[in-house]
Amino acid sequence: QVQLVESGGGLVQAGDSLRLSCAVSGLTFSYCTMGWFRQAPGKERVFVAAIDRSGGYARYADSVKGRFTISRDNAKNTVYLQVNSLNPEDTAVYFCAAKDSTLVVTTPRGYDFWGQGTQVTVAS
Repeated sequence: QVQLVESGGGLVQAGDSLRLSCAVSGLTFSYCTMGWFRQAPGKERVFVAAIDRSGGYARYADSVKGRFTISRDNAKNTVYLQVNSLNPEDTAVYFCAAKDSTLVVTTPRGYDFWGQGTQVTVAS
């Protein structure tokens, strides 16, 4: 059974930082491209960041470049999203996603497995 479990969200002030984690089981994690997406109330789920199998290549949405960093630990089957300089526009549920492929993609439909999400709320 495939499971992706996010953690690390919370209520923070503008300018604060968080480290989101996503623990993966039921998949050969080192074979998977991993992505982070977010969904604000009433809006579509949008791409945030993605990382290739080795961790050597990453892509970011323009809105988070320079503030967010995606990384992974293949020994721990975990992908991370370090989020810095948060602002109220970053408020959303953050989801991690996995695809058993080498291709790093930025669309939700490109991913096969999803976590349940973790809420990030940024107060101004």
